[in-house]
Amino acid sequence: MSDRDEGLVRISAGGVTLEGNLLVPPGAPGIVLFAHGSGSSRFSSRNRTVAGELRNGGLGTLLIDLLTAEEERVDMRTAHLRFDIELLARRLVGTTEWLGANEGTSTMPVGLFGASTGGGAALVAAARLPDRIAAVVSRGGRPDLAGAALPHVKAPTLLIVGGDDVPVIEMNREAYDQMTCERRMEIVPGASHLFEEPGTLEAVAQLAREWFTRYLR
Repeated sequence: MSDRDEGLVRISAGGVTLEGNLLVPPGAPGIVLFAHGSGSSRFSSRNRTVAGELRNGGLGTLLIDLLTAEEERVDMRTAHLRFDIELLARRLVGTTEWLGANEGTSTMPVGLFGASTGGGAALVAAARLPDRIAAVVSRGGRPDLAGAALPHVKAPTLLIVGGDDVPVIEMNREAYDQMTCERRMEIVPGASHLFEEPGTLEAVAQLAREWFTRYLR
């Protein structure tokens, strides 16, 4: 079985069927749902690295494609669906509800890990499901795109930004100031938007693991 098929699930959310990879270690206290960012997918090597670190810490992970294959093809040409925060948030809400109805995950608290535009969608979903979403981590995210939802987020939120990603640092600061929940902002020195520099993605994975381990109990 390839990595692409391991833990394969099909989820009905927002009127479409989405594909994901659900992996839950024995005794996992919670599960982290990944909201990938602009032009990415559940096969993103960066998100898979973070997901592996979370599973090493005993947490379950669900990497999901928030767009269908057909939508992906359209978005590769137009790049507009990746910025449709309402659409992405609706699908995160639907996927979270699926986890709540799924026998193996129904009692588990859910965390959201959002990257790029997925960070904005994760915060909108968290604001809509305050009793279900227990924590949020945003990596190089666009929390500013959550707009009016920001003050309504109840879940403890960690905003991680690269130290060299200057415009996004400012966007995260502005979003941070609008939020009222427990929150922290971590700037990873020497990291650009995609955290491609040596050691920077590992720093993200460790920060995320610590945050989710603390709140998904």
